Amino acid sequence: MMSIPCALLALALVLPAAAADRSGPVHGLWVWKSSSVLQEPSAVETLDQFCRSSAITEIYISVPSQYSALEGLHLAQLITQLHASGVRVEALLSSTNADEPGAARTKLLDHVQSILQFNRQHPAQRFDGVHLDIEPQQRPENKGPGNLEFLPGLVQAYRAVRVLTDRAGLTLNADIQNKLLKGDLEQRRLLLSSVPRLTLMLYELSAADDGASAAEKKDKLLQSSANFLKLAYQDLPGPDLARMAIALRTPDYGALLPQMLAALDAANVGNPHYLGWARHSYNDVLKGQ
Repeated sequence: MMSIPCALLALALVLPAAAADRSGPVHGLWVWKSSSVLQEPSAVETLDQFCRSSAITEIYISVPSQYSALEGLHLAQLITQLHASGVRVEALLSSTNADEPGAARTKLLDHVQSILQFNRQHPAQRFDGVHLDIEPQQRPENKGPGNLEFLPGLVQAYRAVRVLTDRAGLTLNADIQNKLLKGDLEQRRLLLSSVPRLTLMLYELSAADDGASAAEKKDKLLQSSANFLKLAYQDLPGPDLARMAIALRTPDYGALLPQMLAALDAANVGNPHYLGWARHSYNDVLKGQ
């Protein structure tokens, strides 16, 4: 028979997964430079209010591989506040070379371990998941359409992180650029089976000052997002594929961004592959204040 303390611990470990499976699309928000953002007066309350007013259900907050005690305190305070508002918090980890085995991969896994250590030290203020921003496409040798030679290494990195997050009861999401969805059947199968969640960075379809009407921008967005969702899952049946969120950014739509995000939800009702949307980023919001 499980003791009460063990039962409570088990419940704490499954809560993030249960939250991830709740009905309704995900509405995500990136928060970069957390150390500087959270040190501002009333930063936690301001971010919490923005999440409430913008229908945000989860944030991806950057966490340095090494942080001070004060930074750790700020993160714990943020998680407490946002959890009270029903908002999930994922630790955002970045790299340009973690697809490569050796020191770069080890650095990423050590970074994930630091998040798990944070959770052990803050059982009442745990991160709900890990959000990966690994960008091998930024390196010169990986640029160009159709150049997916880095994909096997990227998938290996995803899978290595997933071992740790699955064991800890955390969700895992990874940002991807659209060229990853243009691979062949096996390349797409490899990608979509490596993590439970993916976020497609669907940028530069429009510009805030391009003169196009809101209706034209929306039509262009919905056509492009539908094409990529179809392309990603074409000829790939099965329940074990990643669900996909669509990410938009402020410079592309300006004040029209909330309208565009709402249009994504409306257009994808009933699509089992659609995870929701994410907006990049809260830092743009702060910059515009």
